[in-house]
Amino acid sequence: MRVEKITLKKIAASLNVSISTVSKALKDSHEISDLTKKRILDYVNEVGYRPNNLAVSLQRQRTMTIGVIVPELVHHFFSRVISGAENYASHAGYKLLITMSNDEWEKERQMTDLLTNGYVDGLLVSVAKQSFEKNNFMHFSTLLDRRFPLVFFDRTPSGLNVNKVTINDVEGGYKATKHLIDKGAQRIAILTTPPHISVGADREKGYKKALLEAGYELDSNLIFHIDERASIKEQIAKLFDLNPMLDAVFAVNEKYAALTLKLAAQLNLKITDDLMVIGFTDGFISKSTTPSLSTIAQHGFEMGEKAMEILLEKIEDKSSLNTPKSVIIPTNLVERESTRKP
Repeated sequence: MRVEKITLKKIAASLNVSISTVSKALKDSHEISDLTKKRILDYVNEVGYRPNNLAVSLQRQRTMTIGVIVPELVHHFFSRVISGAENYASHAGYKLLITMSNDEWEKERQMTDLLTNGYVDGLLVSVAKQSFEKNNFMHFSTLLDRRFPLVFFDRTPSGLNVNKVTINDVEGGYKATKHLIDKGAQRIAILTTPPHISVGADREKGYKKALLEAGYELDSNLIFHIDERASIKEQIAKLFDLNPMLDAVFAVNEKYAALTLKLAAQLNLKITDDLMVIGFTDGFISKSTTPSLSTIAQHGFEMGEKAMEILLEKIEDKSSLNTPKSVIIPTNLVERESTRKP
């Protein structure tokens, strides 16, 4: 049995009103009376009419969808950013289309080209590590030339004047290292990313600033740039081999910090007495390790909300694309068992 399609025209004919009046009722327009509006909406609910969202989007020249490209999904920080972005977007009537670059330049480029080919109204991006390694951000330059609404968060492309929401990574690295100094640490190592990754490089700057300010000498043996293509655990083990007098480690992310705790346990090092450890990003890992990890909180949810707020501003007012906006989200130190001495 064929079910007859319900259209605006048929609703209008059934109620003896114009198609325009039906459309205005569905949009909750003040141009028609409340009585007429109620009569139309009651009938619409009764017959089960649903508007064609694709047609509405084409009329508005909007998809009401925002694309999000993150390096990885199974990461507490990025999941919190996405939660914040989704929370803000949903209240504004937008949906999210989330993709992952897996920290690969080619995949990031492909996702950027795909999403911005009519699927989304704007894009939120945290740049892939390989894009920094290649120093290639042409896929984003092209979007900027097209005046496509684009906001970066956490990791931002080098050399481009863009909308961005970040933390002060130098300040975060400084806070972490100063905390260890204030706890009495003398030989403080840093486990960080390769220098071309901006967030790791900036946290390393903060580490060096705190040491020099406290009168400590910089020791290259205590600065380890982790290559994630090789065994991270073996690289951390090498740090301990080279520095038997090591008494504190600042790890620029949760993964490095958690692996440091695991290795310390295998070496029979007592946390806080023999070794203090502080990480970065206050996620599930930091709260769940034994002992729990002191860390620098990045406030990913707030970052996601602010990034989405800026992006929707740029979508609603294309003239504002001429003036990129930069927002810095404050960090704070969260002290837990890994640095809390009796």
